[in-house]
Amino acid sequence: MDTIQRLFNIKYPIIQAGMIWCSGWELASAVSNAGGLGLIGSGSMYPEILREHIQKCKQATSKPFGVNVPLLYPNIEEHIKIIIEENVKIVFTSAGNPKTWTNHLKQHGITVVHVVSNVKFAIKCQEAGVDAIVAEGFEAGGHNGREETTTLVLIPQVKKAITVPLIAAGGISTGKAIAAVFALGAQGAQIGSRFVTTIESSAHINFKNAVVNAKEGDTQVSLKQLTPVRLLKNSFYQKVDELEKKGAAIEELSNLLGRGRAKKGMFEGNLEDGELEIGQVSGGIDKIQTVQEVMDELILEYNSVIKNMSNGFL
Repeated sequence: MDTIQRLFNIKYPIIQAGMIWCSGWELASAVSNAGGLGLIGSGSMYPEILREHIQKCKQATSKPFGVNVPLLYPNIEEHIKIIIEENVKIVFTSAGNPKTWTNHLKQHGITVVHVVSNVKFAIKCQEAGVDAIVAEGFEAGGHNGREETTTLVLIPQVKKAITVPLIAAGGISTGKAIAAVFALGAQGAQIGSRFVTTIESSAHINFKNAVVNAKEGDTQVSLKQLTPVRLLKNSFYQKVDELEKKGAAIEELSNLLGRGRAKKGMFEGNLEDGELEIGQVSGGIDKIQTVQEVMDELILEYNSVIKNMSNGFL
Protein backbone atom coordinates (compact mmCIF):
# COMPACT_ATOMS: atom_id res chain seq x y z
CA MET A 1 0.00 0.00 0.00
CA ASP A 2 1.34 3.46 -0.90
CA THR A 3 2.29 6.06 1.69
CA ILE A 4 -0.85 8.22 1.63
CA GLN A 5 -3.19 5.25 1.70
CA ARG A 6 -1.25 3.83 4.64
CA LEU A 7 -1.13 7.16 6.49
CA PHE A 8 -4.91 7.63 6.35
CA ASN A 9 -5.94 3.97 5.99
CA ILE A 10 -7.82 4.69 2.75
CA LYS A 11 -8.15 2.79 -0.54
CA TYR A 12 -7.35 5.62 -2.97
CA PRO A 13 -4.93 8.58 -2.48
CA ILE A 14 -7.73 11.07 -3.16
CA ILE A 15 -8.58 13.70 -0.55
CA GLN A 16 -11.67 15.89 -0.68
CA ALA A 17 -10.80 19.45 0.27
CA GLY A 18 -12.41 20.88 3.41
CA MET A 19 -14.28 23.76 1.81
CA ILE A 20 -16.39 26.25 3.75
CA TRP A 21 -20.16 25.96 3.18
CA CYS A 22 -19.67 22.98 0.84
CA SER A 23 -18.05 20.25 2.96
CA GLY A 24 -20.53 19.00 5.51
CA TRP A 25 -20.88 15.49 6.87
CA GLU A 26 -22.80 14.24 3.83
CA LEU A 27 -19.98 15.06 1.41
CA ALA A 28 -17.21 13.91 3.75
CA SER A 29 -18.86 10.56 4.52
CA ALA A 30 -19.67 9.93 0.84
CA VAL A 31 -16.04 10.48 -0.20
CA SER A 32 -14.79 8.24 2.61
CA ASN A 33 -17.32 5.54 1.72
CA ALA A 34 -16.09 5.69 -1.89
CA GLY A 35 -12.51 4.97 -0.82
CA GLY A 36 -11.05 8.46 -0.52
CA LEU A 37 -10.59 10.71 2.50
CA GLY A 38 -13.52 13.00 3.24
CA LEU A 39 -12.96 16.22 5.18
CA ILE A 40 -15.49 18.28 7.10
CA GLY A 41 -14.86 21.99 6.46
CA SER A 42 -15.03 23.53 9.94
CA GLY A 43 -14.27 27.09 8.84
CA SER A 44 -17.97 27.87 8.31
CA MET A 45 -19.21 26.14 11.46
CA TYR A 46 -19.91 27.26 15.00
CA PRO A 47 -18.39 24.81 17.51
CA GLU A 48 -21.57 22.87 18.28
CA ILE A 49 -22.41 22.65 14.57
CA LEU A 50 -18.99 21.09 14.03
CA ARG A 51 -19.70 18.55 16.78
CA GLU A 52 -23.02 17.69 15.12
CA HIS A 53 -21.35 17.17 11.74
CA ILE A 54 -18.64 14.97 13.23
CA GLN A 55 -21.22 12.81 14.99
CA LYS A 56 -23.36 12.49 11.86
CA CYS A 57 -20.30 11.62 9.79
CA LYS A 58 -19.44 8.83 12.24
CA GLN A 59 -22.94 7.43 11.80
CA ALA A 60 -22.73 7.66 7.99
CA THR A 61 -19.36 5.98 7.52
CA SER A 62 -17.14 3.45 9.25
CA LYS A 63 -14.20 4.65 7.14
CA PRO A 64 -11.62 7.27 8.17
CA PHE A 65 -12.51 10.94 7.72
CA GLY A 66 -11.00 14.18 8.94
CA VAL A 67 -11.68 17.82 9.72
CA ASN A 68 -10.15 20.82 7.99
CA VAL A 69 -9.36 23.60 10.48
CA PRO A 70 -8.41 27.13 9.32
CA LEU A 71 -6.12 28.27 12.14
CA LEU A 72 -7.30 31.88 11.87
CA TYR A 73 -10.83 30.85 12.86
CA PRO A 74 -11.95 32.81 15.96
CA ASN A 75 -13.27 29.71 17.78
CA ILE A 76 -10.15 27.64 17.11
CA GLU A 77 -9.67 26.51 20.73
CA GLU A 78 -13.23 25.23 20.92
CA HIS A 79 -12.90 23.48 17.58
CA ILE A 80 -9.72 21.71 18.64
CA LYS A 81 -11.34 20.68 21.93
CA ILE A 82 -14.36 19.20 20.13
CA ILE A 83 -12.17 17.36 17.59
CA ILE A 84 -10.25 15.73 20.44
CA GLU A 85 -13.40 14.94 22.46
CA GLU A 86 -15.04 13.36 19.40
CA ASN A 87 -11.93 11.26 18.73
CA VAL A 88 -11.33 12.52 15.20
CA LYS A 89 -8.07 10.96 14.02
CA ILE A 90 -7.14 13.21 11.07
CA VAL A 91 -6.88 17.01 10.98
CA PHE A 92 -5.89 19.21 8.06
CA THR A 93 -4.84 22.69 9.19
CA SER A 94 -4.50 25.78 7.03
CA ALA A 95 -4.24 29.58 7.11
CA GLY A 96 -1.87 29.89 10.03
CA ASN A 97 1.30 28.74 11.75
CA PRO A 98 1.44 24.91 11.92
CA LYS A 99 3.57 25.06 15.08
CA THR A 100 0.61 26.44 17.04
CA TRP A 101 -1.43 23.23 17.23
CA THR A 102 0.50 20.38 15.57
CA ASN A 103 2.23 19.08 18.68
CA HIS A 104 -0.94 19.35 20.78
CA LEU A 105 -2.95 17.40 18.21
CA LYS A 106 -0.28 14.73 17.78
CA GLN A 107 -0.13 14.24 21.55
CA HIS A 108 -3.77 13.13 21.25
CA GLY A 109 -2.94 10.59 18.54
CA ILE A 110 -4.15 12.76 15.65
CA THR A 111 -2.54 12.68 12.21
CA VAL A 112 -1.82 16.28 11.20
CA VAL A 113 -1.53 17.69 7.67
CA HIS A 114 -0.96 21.35 6.84
CA VAL A 115 -1.75 23.25 3.63
CA VAL A 116 0.88 25.57 2.11
CA SER A 117 1.39 27.54 -1.09
CA ASN A 118 5.18 27.87 -1.11
CA VAL A 119 8.41 26.03 -0.33
CA LYS A 120 9.30 28.20 2.68
CA PHE A 121 6.19 27.23 4.62
CA ALA A 122 6.46 23.60 3.53
CA ILE A 123 9.84 23.48 5.27
CA LYS A 124 8.35 25.14 8.37
CA CYS A 125 5.58 22.52 8.37
CA GLN A 126 8.10 19.71 8.34
CA GLU A 127 10.00 21.36 11.18
CA ALA A 128 6.71 21.63 13.11
CA GLY A 129 6.30 17.85 12.89
CA VAL A 130 3.34 17.46 10.53
CA ASP A 131 2.68 14.01 9.09
CA ALA A 132 2.09 15.24 5.53
CA ILE A 133 1.88 18.47 3.55
CA VAL A 134 -0.64 19.73 1.01
CA ALA A 135 1.03 22.01 -1.56
CA GLU A 136 -1.68 24.06 -3.24
CA GLY A 137 -1.12 25.88 -6.50
CA PHE A 138 -2.52 29.22 -7.65
CA GLU A 139 -5.26 27.54 -9.71
CA ALA A 140 -7.10 26.61 -6.53
CA GLY A 141 -10.40 28.10 -5.44
CA GLY A 142 -10.87 29.95 -2.19
CA HIS A 143 -7.95 31.41 -0.24
CA ASN A 144 -4.78 31.42 -2.22
CA GLY A 145 -1.03 31.99 -2.06
CA ARG A 146 0.44 35.43 -2.64
CA GLU A 147 3.30 33.94 -4.68
CA GLU A 148 0.96 32.96 -7.53
CA THR A 149 2.90 29.73 -8.08
CA THR A 150 1.03 27.21 -10.21
CA THR A 151 0.65 23.59 -9.15
CA LEU A 152 2.94 22.10 -11.80
CA VAL A 153 5.71 24.49 -10.71
CA LEU A 154 5.07 24.21 -6.97
CA ILE A 155 4.92 20.42 -6.55
CA PRO A 156 8.44 19.51 -7.74
CA GLN A 157 9.97 22.38 -5.75
CA VAL A 158 8.23 21.35 -2.53
CA LYS A 159 9.02 17.68 -3.19
CA LYS A 160 12.71 18.53 -3.42
CA ALA A 161 12.62 20.41 -0.10
CA ILE A 162 10.78 17.93 2.17
CA THR A 163 10.82 14.27 3.15
CA VAL A 164 7.28 13.88 4.55
CA PRO A 165 4.47 12.71 2.22
CA LEU A 166 3.26 15.31 -0.27
CA ILE A 167 -0.31 15.90 -1.43
CA ALA A 168 -0.92 18.11 -4.47
CA ALA A 169 -3.84 20.54 -4.71
CA GLY A 170 -5.03 23.23 -7.09
CA GLY A 171 -6.39 22.61 -10.57
CA ILE A 172 -6.99 18.88 -10.08
CA SER A 173 -10.37 17.56 -11.18
CA THR A 174 -9.59 14.60 -13.46
CA GLY A 175 -7.71 11.32 -13.42
CA LYS A 176 -5.29 12.81 -15.94
CA ALA A 177 -4.47 15.64 -13.56
CA ILE A 178 -3.90 13.17 -10.72
CA ALA A 179 -1.45 11.28 -12.94
CA ALA A 180 0.32 14.55 -13.78
CA VAL A 181 0.93 15.58 -10.16
CA PHE A 182 1.99 12.04 -9.25
CA ALA A 183 4.55 12.21 -12.06
CA LEU A 184 5.94 15.35 -10.37
CA GLY A 185 6.36 13.62 -7.02
CA ALA A 186 3.05 13.99 -5.21
CA GLN A 187 1.73 10.89 -3.44
CA GLY A 188 -1.85 12.11 -3.05
CA ALA A 189 -4.24 14.54 -4.71
CA GLN A 190 -6.62 16.92 -2.95
CA ILE A 191 -9.69 17.86 -4.98
CA GLY A 192 -12.07 20.70 -4.19
CA SER A 193 -14.08 22.22 -7.04
CA ARG A 194 -15.11 18.88 -8.57
CA PHE A 195 -16.65 17.83 -5.26
CA VAL A 196 -18.47 21.16 -4.87
CA THR A 197 -20.75 20.13 -7.74
CA THR A 198 -21.66 16.73 -6.32
CA ILE A 199 -25.16 15.94 -5.09
CA GLU A 200 -23.81 15.38 -1.58
CA SER A 201 -22.13 18.78 -1.37
CA SER A 202 -23.86 21.27 0.94
CA ALA A 203 -23.37 24.06 -1.60
CA HIS A 204 -26.59 25.70 -2.84
CA ILE A 205 -27.91 24.34 -6.15
CA ASN A 206 -27.61 27.84 -7.64
CA PHE A 207 -23.89 27.82 -6.88
CA LYS A 208 -23.46 24.30 -8.23
CA ASN A 209 -25.16 25.30 -11.48
CA ALA A 210 -23.01 28.45 -11.71
CA VAL A 211 -19.89 26.30 -11.44
CA VAL A 212 -21.16 23.87 -14.08
CA ASN A 213 -21.90 26.79 -16.41
CA ALA A 214 -18.56 28.52 -15.82
CA LYS A 215 -16.20 28.94 -18.75
CA GLU A 216 -12.46 29.49 -19.07
CA GLY A 217 -11.53 32.83 -17.52
CA ASP A 218 -14.64 33.12 -15.35
CA THR A 219 -12.60 33.03 -12.11
CA GLN A 220 -10.09 35.54 -10.80
CA VAL A 221 -7.97 35.94 -7.68
CA SER A 222 -9.21 39.01 -5.84
CA LEU A 223 -8.95 40.80 -2.47
CA LYS A 224 -5.15 40.56 -2.55
CA GLN A 225 -4.79 43.39 -0.01
CA LEU A 226 -6.75 41.33 2.52
CA THR A 227 -6.36 37.61 1.84
CA PRO A 228 -6.11 36.53 -1.82
CA VAL A 229 -9.14 34.48 -2.81
CA ARG A 230 -10.16 33.03 -6.18
CA LEU A 231 -13.75 33.96 -7.01
CA LEU A 232 -16.27 33.31 -9.73
CA LYS A 233 -16.92 36.66 -11.39
CA ASN A 234 -20.26 38.25 -10.43
CA SER A 235 -21.60 41.60 -9.20
CA PHE A 236 -19.75 41.33 -5.89
CA TYR A 237 -16.50 40.54 -7.68
CA GLN A 238 -17.01 43.54 -10.00
CA LYS A 239 -17.46 45.86 -6.99
CA VAL A 240 -14.25 44.53 -5.45
CA ASP A 241 -12.42 44.90 -8.76
CA GLU A 242 -13.57 48.52 -9.12
CA LEU A 243 -12.43 49.39 -5.60
CA GLU A 244 -9.05 47.71 -6.10
CA LYS A 245 -8.47 49.56 -9.37
CA LYS A 246 -9.19 52.84 -7.58
CA GLY A 247 -6.61 51.96 -4.95
CA ALA A 248 -9.15 51.57 -2.16
CA ALA A 249 -7.88 51.24 1.40
CA ILE A 250 -8.02 47.92 3.25
CA GLU A 251 -10.79 49.29 5.48
CA GLU A 252 -12.99 50.05 2.47
CA LEU A 253 -12.49 46.57 1.06
CA SER A 254 -13.20 45.03 4.47
CA ASN A 255 -16.42 47.01 4.75
CA LEU A 256 -17.54 45.79 1.33
CA LEU A 257 -16.71 42.19 2.24
CA GLY A 258 -18.55 42.50 5.54
CA ARG A 259 -19.76 39.37 7.31
CA GLY A 260 -21.37 36.29 5.83
CA ARG A 261 -20.53 37.14 2.22
CA ALA A 262 -19.36 33.59 1.40
CA LYS A 263 -22.37 32.06 3.14
CA LYS A 264 -24.67 34.31 1.10
CA GLY A 265 -23.18 33.09 -2.15
CA MET A 266 -22.19 29.46 -1.73
CA PHE A 267 -24.71 28.29 0.88
CA GLU A 268 -27.72 30.55 0.31
CA GLY A 269 -27.36 30.77 -3.48
CA ASN A 270 -27.21 34.55 -3.98
CA LEU A 271 -25.18 34.59 -7.19
CA GLU A 272 -25.01 38.38 -7.49
CA ASP A 273 -24.09 39.64 -4.02
CA GLY A 274 -22.40 36.53 -2.62
CA GLU A 275 -18.74 35.56 -2.58
CA LEU A 276 -18.40 32.54 -4.89
CA GLU A 277 -15.15 30.73 -4.16
CA ILE A 278 -14.16 28.18 -6.81
CA GLY A 279 -11.09 27.02 -8.74
CA GLN A 280 -9.99 27.53 -12.33
CA VAL A 281 -11.02 23.96 -13.14
CA SER A 282 -14.65 25.07 -12.90
CA GLY A 283 -14.33 25.82 -16.62
CA GLY A 284 -13.98 22.08 -17.26
CA ILE A 285 -16.72 20.83 -14.93
CA ASP A 286 -19.91 20.32 -16.91
CA LYS A 287 -22.31 18.27 -14.78
CA ILE A 288 -23.60 17.56 -11.30
CA GLN A 289 -22.83 14.00 -10.20
CA THR A 290 -22.81 11.80 -7.14
CA VAL A 291 -19.56 11.41 -5.25
CA GLN A 292 -19.38 7.77 -6.30
CA GLU A 293 -19.68 8.72 -9.97
CA VAL A 294 -16.88 11.26 -9.59
CA MET A 295 -14.61 8.79 -7.81
CA ASP A 296 -15.30 6.10 -10.41
CA GLU A 297 -14.42 8.50 -13.23
CA LEU A 298 -11.22 9.69 -11.51
CA ILE A 299 -9.97 6.15 -10.92
CA LEU A 300 -10.93 4.85 -14.38
CA GLU A 301 -9.25 7.77 -16.15
CA TYR A 302 -6.13 7.62 -13.98
CA ASN A 303 -5.66 3.91 -14.64
CA SER A 304 -6.23 4.43 -18.37
CA VAL A 305 -3.62 7.20 -18.52
CA ILE A 306 -1.04 5.17 -16.62
CA LYS A 307 -1.63 2.18 -18.89
CA ASN A 308 -1.29 4.27 -22.06
CA MET A 309 1.90 5.90 -20.83
CA SER A 310 3.56 2.69 -19.68
CA ASN A 311 5.33 2.10 -23.00
CA GLY A 312 7.32 5.31 -22.67
CA PHE A 313 9.05 7.17 -25.51
CA LEU A 314 11.93 4.81 -26.23
